[in-house]
Amino acid sequence: MVLHKFRLAPLVYLTSSRIILLSFAIPILLGAILLVLPVSSSNGSSVGWLDALFTSTSAVCVTGLVVVDTGTAYSLFGQIVIMCLIQIGGLGFMTYSVLVAVVLGKKIGLKDRLLIQQSTNALSTRGVVRLSLGILAAALVIEAFGSIFLTIRWMGDMDFITAFYYGMFHSISSFNNAGFALWPDSLSRYVGDPLINGVITLLFIFGGLGFTVIIDLWKNRSWRKLSLHSKIVLSTSGILCVAGFLVIVMIEWFNPATFGSLTWSERIWAGYFQGVVTRTAGFNTIDIASMMTASQFFMIFLMFIGASSGSTGGGIKTTTFVVLLLTLISIVKGKQDVQIMHRRISQSIVMRALAVMVISVIVVIAATLLLTLSEHSLQKDFMEVLFEVTSAFGTVGLSMGMTPELSTLGKLIIILTMFIGRLGPLTLAFALSQKHSREKFRYPEEKVLIG
Repeated sequence: MVLHKFRLAPLVYLTSSRIILLSFAIPILLGAILLVLPVSSSNGSSVGWLDALFTSTSAVCVTGLVVVDTGTAYSLFGQIVIMCLIQIGGLGFMTYSVLVAVVLGKKIGLKDRLLIQQSTNALSTRGVVRLSLGILAAALVIEAFGSIFLTIRWMGDMDFITAFYYGMFHSISSFNNAGFALWPDSLSRYVGDPLINGVITLLFIFGGLGFTVIIDLWKNRSWRKLSLHSKIVLSTSGILCVAGFLVIVMIEWFNPATFGSLTWSERIWAGYFQGVVTRTAGFNTIDIASMMTASQFFMIFLMFIGASSGSTGGGIKTTTFVVLLLTLISIVKGKQDVQIMHRRISQSIVMRALAVMVISVIVVIAATLLLTLSEHSLQKDFMEVLFEVTSAFGTVGLSMGMTPELSTLGKLIIILTMFIGRLGPLTLAFALSQKHSREKFRYPEEKVLIG
C-alpha cells in the first residue's frame, strides 16, 4: 500500500488527492498503450494513439463515449482490455490495492486508511478495509447475476460462448455505469425487450446508488435503520428516475422520429429506459439526436446531477444536489440551519457542496465554449455541443452523434472533461492546489450587497 503522503523529489509532494488522481491516470495510460497495439484492432492495424487514449479514458472514467465502434473496431483482445479498464475504473484502483494487501498479509496503517476513505467516499476511517472488500464482493456478485440473466436471454440469438461473453461484457459495463455496448446502435434493437431493459437498468441503478448504500441496505433492511446518507440517496434517486420516465414519455409520445414506429408497450419501455439511463449509464434504445429539444435539455439536467457519492457514476451527485436545494429552502425560509429528516447538515458539507457545484458549472461552461470553437467547422447546434460536454463531465456516455466527428482538439477537450468528471472536480482542485497552511490572522469583516 502507498502512504498517505510522501516525497518523490523536493518539489513533488503527493497528497491523497494526487495519489487518487494518479490511480486513474496510470490505468488510462496503460490502457491506451494496450489498445494502440495492432492485436487490439479487429483489422490488424492500430487504431491510432489518440483514439486509443480516448477509448481508454472513456473506459476507466466509465463514460461510454466512443470515437470508433467497440464491437467492430476492436478485436476480442481489445474488447477484454476495455472490459478490464471499465472494472478498474468503476470500482477504483484503491479497492484492488486493499485486496492485494490483504492477500499478501500486508498491514494497512492509519495513513493508508485515510487514503482509502477518500477514494471510496467513506464517512470515516472506521471499517474502510472491510468496506473495500465488501465493495469488491458486492460488485462481483451483482455482475455475476446480471451476466447469468443476460446470457440466458442471448442464448436464443447466438451460441452459448458468445452469449456468455456478451452477457459478461454488458453486465460489467452496466453495473459500472460505463455504457459500452458491442452493437453500433447500442441497445436499440432491444427497445421493447422486458428482460434486457429490466436487467440492464437494474444493474446501472444499483451501481449508481453507491457501495455504502448497497452495503447499508444489505445490513439494515429497514428504512428506519438506514443512515441519513442512504435515505437521501434512495429517495432522491427514486424521484429523479420517476421524473425522468414521466417527462420523456410525455414529450416523446407523439414524436414520429422516436416513438412513431413503436408499439404502446415499446413506448413505455423506451420512455423508462431513456428516463433512468441519464443516471450516468450511457446506453440508449432510441436515437438521442432525434428526440425533442425539450427532452434533450431535461436529460442534460439529469446528467449534470448524475449518480450518488461513492458509486460508479459521475455528475455533481444526488447528495450535492439535495444539500444545495435544502440550503436554498433554508435561506428562503430564514432558517439558520439546513435540516432534513430531523437531522442538521453541517456548514462544512454545505460549503463543500457549493464548491462542487461552482467548479462543475465552470468546467462545463469552459469545455462547451472550447468545443464550440474547436468544432466550429462542423456547424453543430449549441444544444448538441452542450449535451456532449455534459455527458462527458457526468461520465454518462450518451451522445447525439457528435463524438465520432470530433477533431483532434475536440477529442482532447472531451478526454480532459471525462477525466475531471470521474475524478471529481473538488478532488482535482485539491490535487492541483499547493499545500495550504492555516491563516495566522483574519481581515476585518465588511458587508457586500447580494442579489
